[in-house]
Amino acid sequence: MADTSNFLSSISFRDAARNGDFLITAEVAPPKGGNPEHMLRMAATLKGRVHAVNITDGSRAVLRMTPLAASAILLKHGIEPICQFACRDRNRIAMQADLMGAHALGIRNILALTGDPVKAGDHPNCKGVFDLEAVRLLQVIQKLNLGVDFNDKPLTDGELDLFPGAAVDPQCSSWSGLQSRFEKKLAAGAQFFQSQLITDFDRLQKFMDGIAAGCNKPILAGIFLLKSAKNAEFINRMVPGVNIPQDIIDRLAAAPDPLQEGMKIASEQVQFAKQLCQGVHLMAVKREDLIAPILDMAGIAPIGKVYAQVDGNF
Repeated sequence: MADTSNFLSSISFRDAARNGDFLITAEVAPPKGGNPEHMLRMAATLKGRVHAVNITDGSRAVLRMTPLAASAILLKHGIEPICQFACRDRNRIAMQADLMGAHALGIRNILALTGDPVKAGDHPNCKGVFDLEAVRLLQVIQKLNLGVDFNDKPLTDGELDLFPGAAVDPQCSSWSGLQSRFEKKLAAGAQFFQSQLITDFDRLQKFMDGIAAGCNKPILAGIFLLKSAKNAEFINRMVPGVNIPQDIIDRLAAAPDPLQEGMKIASEQVQFAKQLCQGVHLMAVKREDLIAPILDMAGIAPIGKVYAQVDGNF
């Protein structure tokens, strides 16, 4: 495995966010097993194209490697992670312990999530914890950054320096609920927001002009690569809160090459988002290698990164 310790950004995700850069992140799943090579290969295709790589935490309640370890592996290879923390599987003691561990390992970016219900996943009979939820997790991170724990007791071995973010769903059916939740996350210290999959860009604009206006925190629109009409229909059935419009499904169904059409749709959505918000979060499950071509199609230039020459593959 090649040494990629110099595969580092000239600017951190935190600095890019604070500078007002158009932010680009992408999602990579941790391995289901002990071998991280596939994850590293997919992350390597994102070099020079994204500011940071999200590592999921049991997305859809499906078992995978802990994102804490997977993020540490990426960091070791010079790839800046955004480590997702879901409240489903840990109580507040374990959550704080893992956050301390993340800081000690050099992981700084944390996405605070409540987590998908266990019945949605591959261990439906296991017990969900949910001792905290996303807002309270953000509050915990605030405290840890100030040098105290959940109970306001001092951290005798030093405060943390984490950069927390949160999820947002501009397509939520309850506008008042969306506003309330967003404002609570802001008050709890969220420094950036990554959205769920966006298909209704009019709704995104309404959210940006209304609820998010003046918040001074970057909003990254979730862009999902749809590989076929069948894939889009599956997502509509299986992913709560997602409604891929029929015209997109019909477009994929009529295309001679559905995957290429899905890439074109994603690139168009990146262009829409660039006019509305401060970044995009790209999701291309099992085809992360197509994210750079999608960005090319959207006219998004490589970001300002500095790399060393690396021989061999991950």
